[in-house]
Amino acid sequence: MDTVGVVGLGTMGAGIAEVFARSGLRVVAVEITAEALDRGRATLARSTDRAVSRGRLSAADRDALVERITFAVGLPALAEVDLVIEAVPERLDLKRRLFAELDRICRPGAILASNTSSLSVTEIAVATGRPDRVLGMHFFNPAPVMKLVEVVRTVTTSAEAVGAVQALCARLGKVGVTIADRAGFVANALLFGYLNQAIAMVESGYATREEIDTAMRLGAGLPMGPLTLLDLIGLDTAYEILETMYRRGGRDRRHAPVPLLRQMVTAGLLGRKSGQGFYAYERPGSATVVPDGQTPAPAAGGRPVRRVGVVGAGDPADRLGDLFGQAGYDVLVTPPEQLGGLADADLVVEAVADELAVKRALFAELAEVCKPEVLLATTTGTLPVIDVAMAARQPAEVVGLHLLDPTRAGALVEIVRTVRTSAEAVATARTVCAGLGRTGVVCGDRAGFVVNALLFPYLNDAVRMLEASYASADDIDHAMTLGCGYPAGPFEVLDAVGPAAALRIQRALYRESREPGLAPAPLLEQLVTAGRRFRDPAAG
Repeated sequence: MDTVGVVGLGTMGAGIAEVFARSGLRVVAVEITAEALDRGRATLARSTDRAVSRGRLSAADRDALVERITFAVGLPALAEVDLVIEAVPERLDLKRRLFAELDRICRPGAILASNTSSLSVTEIAVATGRPDRVLGMHFFNPAPVMKLVEVVRTVTTSAEAVGAVQALCARLGKVGVTIADRAGFVANALLFGYLNQAIAMVESGYATREEIDTAMRLGAGLPMGPLTLLDLIGLDTAYEILETMYRRGGRDRRHAPVPLLRQMVTAGLLGRKSGQGFYAYERPGSATVVPDGQTPAPAAGGRPVRRVGVVGAGDPADRLGDLFGQAGYDVLVTPPEQLGGLADADLVVEAVADELAVKRALFAELAEVCKPEVLLATTTGTLPVIDVAMAARQPAEVVGLHLLDPTRAGALVEIVRTVRTSAEAVATARTVCAGLGRTGVVCGDRAGFVVNALLFPYLNDAVRMLEASYASADDIDHAMTLGCGYPAGPFEVLDAVGPAAALRIQRALYRESREPGLAPAPLLEQLVTAGRRFRDPAAG
């Protein structure tokens, strides 16, 4: 291929044109009006100038790049290109009309590609007389940076066309993952169920936008929280993708847009592009967040905590004791059989077996030993905190303190409040977390709390995708690391956590919600039964 065409010069189209031109290809960049063409030219100029200012592109290379791009109004300019990719709005009727016109204008051997992220490439292809030369080329934003391209073949796409586009991806320095035409492809199919669930948490008041975003950045290691990411994507775009995935993907309720999302789109709260979404921004198009009516006020400090008791034995209790001791607290680590020394403790944290009967028995004994105003904390990550709290004398003084990584500085602590927990107890727990150098986020008493409730359904969806032979474990991992910037792919995470732990958490999520989409994937259950991990050779 020597010359490629790009139709639609919004953020994605301009970025794709830049990618092609960076690789030495001649580019014909097309818009429908002169005004839209000027905006696209300005978008590309901003991107390349920014690359120069950051030392990622020399001024001479930028000038050569721009020289390789011909800007034009109207599709006839594409008559002699080797490949055309469109990046117009996500509307099937619009894309079908466009491809029918491109089929008429472009030379017979040209490949026609769609950058659609959710629509059926097959339904687009049949609007042409060359469905064997039509496929999907799904780039990720920002296109010059993100390394993944999902190459979407339909049942009619020729092997020659797929091979040509795969070779083009390699020339661009991208990783091309070839997949079949299915709703959401790989990355969006996994990403948008997670994003939709995060919106539902906000809608229900389960946790604030800041707490959800902080939890997923610090607790799951993601580069951006889900609500910040939605504002970046555009809430209108997210709504259209979810609607399409719901209709095309078997009407899974996890992809049915949460009502809050539709309401925000209707109200024009579209994210960064409008200056207001889940967060408020300095101006439309800005990435700078400014305070608004939902910005949380500084939290109250709660009661002072000086003496901390840790109940348990072995490494978990020792690690907790070290954590509190290094933060300057007066710490007593004691086995469950020797609670007498906890009479004057301000905080008692348990590190016993994660079994409800064991924890309830301990909290009942603590009620007899400790002073009435003591704050009691359970470290459970799977059990309902309220079931533990009701064994205590003062359930209002019981919280969950779920430390996702007790050994890492700056790690997250989920502070779990039950329907009986007092505001003072929550405030005290916040102060303690800050004293430990940890970031505390407050959430309700629900299976999985924030991090696991959002993370493990996404992992389970990845297992289902592998189970259906839609993509390999490596391709799925590549999709999420190279396409979404995740630090690790889902199967890398699953092998690190262990399938047995993943199954236990997923069962707890399903047991509480009875949502069919949260039922553990049969392949996950089979691997646990066989005692294998996903990367074991025998696991496939």
